[in-house]
Amino acid sequence: MPKGVTRVRAPNPSPLTLDGTNTYVASGWVVDPGPNDADHLDAVAAAAGPGAEGIVLTHGHSDHADGASHLADRLGVPVVRPGGGSPAGPFTVIATPGHSPDHVSLLLGRVLFAGDMVLGEGSVFVGGGDGSMTAYLDSLRRLLELDLDVILPGHGPVVSDPRAKLEEYLAHRLDRERRVLAAVNGGAATRDEVLDRAWSEVDLDAVPYLRMAAGLTLDAHLEKLSADGLLPGGVSHLR
Repeated sequence: MPKGVTRVRAPNPSPLTLDGTNTYVASGWVVDPGPNDADHLDAVAAAAGPGAEGIVLTHGHSDHADGASHLADRLGVPVVRPGGGSPAGPFTVIATPGHSPDHVSLLLGRVLFAGDMVLGEGSVFVGGGDGSMTAYLDSLRRLLELDLDVILPGHGPVVSDPRAKLEEYLAHRLDRERRVLAAVNGGAATRDEVLDRAWSEVDLDAVPYLRMAAGLTLDAHLEKLSADGLLPGGVSHLR
């Protein structure tokens, strides 16, 4: 953990949150206070101490933000939901939509608080009503322009080689896009056919949620490919 930063992990483990949401305290500010869990908020308040100055959110998803108002009342500090380019306490705010349209990443020196742009392990979910693959890829490229020492993710362990992680993420998404396009061009005509070809390295039926999550990610890829004019015959969705 970088000097001057304290991490408090929320007790909300799941396949999407890994071992729980990471809340950070740095320069008197709380980053992503996490769920409204009394024991977690007690621990965050103790870490913030009497000198707390504010609470800042990377985005509004419940596992990052539900505890914000409760913690703010307790500490007597404001909650900031910044837009890209607007300052938030000591942080430089970088617009990084994709996982959600309101997502930002927070830069403190050469330390990036990445929320759900980057996970310490595995890949970020991009899909559903909030997700945009086009925006997410653009956000990864934006972060690659930064000179970073470390990434502090919203879930999972610290990322000690930021450039390698961001390049890995970008390559992974572009490879998946190529595989989706190859499946469609190769005659796959249903969602399951495309999923089974483009995610052939994954047993999508091993865990009940996997096929659903992959399907939502597929939708995000298809939306991007359609916008790029790369889908054959005007295909933009599959049944």
